[in-house]
Amino acid sequence: MRTARIKIDAREGEGVYHVMSRTVNGERLLDDVAKEVLRKQIWQIADYCGVQVITYAIMSNHFHVLLRVPRRKNLSDEEILRRYGVLYPKPTRYQTAKLEVIKGQLRQGGEEADSWRAKQLALMGDVSQFMKLLKQRFSVWYNRSHQRYGTLWSERFKSVLVEAKSGVMRTMAAYIDLNAVRAGLVEDPKDYRFCGYGEAVAGGAGACAGLVWLLQGANGADWSKAQASYRQTLFGKGSTTNEHGQRLDVDDLKRVMATKGKLPVTTVLRCRVRYFSDGAVLGSREFVQDQLQGYRAKTGRRERTKPCPLLPITDWGDLATLRGLRRTPFG
Repeated sequence: MRTARIKIDAREGEGVYHVMSRTVNGERLLDDVAKEVLRKQIWQIADYCGVQVITYAIMSNHFHVLLRVPRRKNLSDEEILRRYGVLYPKPTRYQTAKLEVIKGQLRQGGEEADSWRAKQLALMGDVSQFMKLLKQRFSVWYNRSHQRYGTLWSERFKSVLVEAKSGVMRTMAAYIDLNAVRAGLVEDPKDYRFCGYGEAVAGGAGACAGLVWLLQGANGADWSKAQASYRQTLFGKGSTTNEHGQRLDVDDLKRVMATKGKLPVTTVLRCRVRYFSDGAVLGSREFVQDQLQGYRAKTGRRERTKPCPLLPITDWGDLATLRGLRRTPFG
């Protein structure tokens, strides 16, 4: 299947992206202390990069983040300096002295000021730079804290471009927030402190803002209404946590597919769905086709591929992905 060679390189533009990374060899290296440090760094580096965290999930051997990258805009020197301060909240004496020099250069203008400004802007508004900074900074902290050397992460991060439609984003967000449910750690993601929904329920302002933005089409800026609507995505209308709490294994899913049966979306989201991590693009067929056309126009290549609909184990609507997965997409 030739779609495996296609890579949609849209990370420099605005859009919504699901990004994830796994620890080396899938080792369960992240205890609660490490998860808390990573959680704080996600918010810190998102602020510096000027991207919005919609939701996230941190597990013992991997993490997910659903990010919105806004349209690039001109930033004042004051805003760039504010973000720089976010990245270095406790500067050393040397860094403090250096910052005073930078401020003076910015006031005077000139080549050095332009160079520093351009260097900072190159790290902002880009998913690749967000992930690079996040993984580097966390690796430094982790290795120092554990007297450890070498790489912490197993591979370059995975990313999926997500169509900025409420239904598509809600499905992806719910899949991310349900990580701890899939792992059998909790029955309700509100009880897992290292996911966006759990943080929002606990009153985290940034987490609330991310999910309210996700649901703003129907619910305005009211978190209580947004939460009620989102719980329907997580559990289904009129459902309790127990009704969809059962996790199905691969054999169960194969039996359903063999009989052409269907399951509720809320049940399928409690299984591993590789479309959401390996599909490259997730959205309507029209959206995926547009990404393919952009890829062809940019590279001049004529790949013999087309949008791949998700296997009909549930009612996905018009959802499609860029990559047709060779191995089973579930489990």
